[in-house]
Amino acid sequence: MAITKADITESMSRQGGLSKDESADLLESLLGLMKSTLASGEDILISGFGKFCVKEKRERRGRNPHTGNALILGPRRIVSFRPSTTLKNKINGKG
Repeated sequence: MAITKADITESMSRQGGLSKDESADLLESLLGLMKSTLASGEDILISGFGKFCVKEKRERRGRNPHTGNALILGPRRIVSFRPSTTLKNKINGKG
């Protein structure tokens, strides 16, 4: 089961001694900052966690899976995540 923003807000409220409204505002502020930073093309590095990177994808040929027709997919930007070694070790039970 995935963790939701509501779950994060609840956990922040319990652990940080904040009200749920304060926790929700703080989380929304953090996510807004991350969105605007990534939208401007900058990467986000969180030590001990990982790096969110904006990558440029060039135009390429594709196919509509419903009709089978060939089409051209335009250039676009994507966000990728590269976990830190610390996070990789934690996930694999090594830390």
